[in-house]
Amino acid sequence: MSARTHTRPHPATSGGVDIRLPWWALALPALAFVALLALILNPSDAHAATGDPAITQLLQRAQELLGR
Repeated sequence: MSARTHTRPHPATSGGVDIRLPWWALALPALAFVALLALILNPSDAHAATGDPAITQLLQRAQELLGR
């Protein structure tokens, strides 16, 4: 005995997908791009991070404790 196939009540729409992005999904990458572009154009504003003496001392103490 053959099984009955179910048909869709309404035909599928052939239109495009309607996806809406929030405003920040476009604004944040654009802001990051502008910030990186500004650093490339004016590299004198980009400074290397300096090591904090407290962090250096903490790492030295941890190394001493592990070395015992």
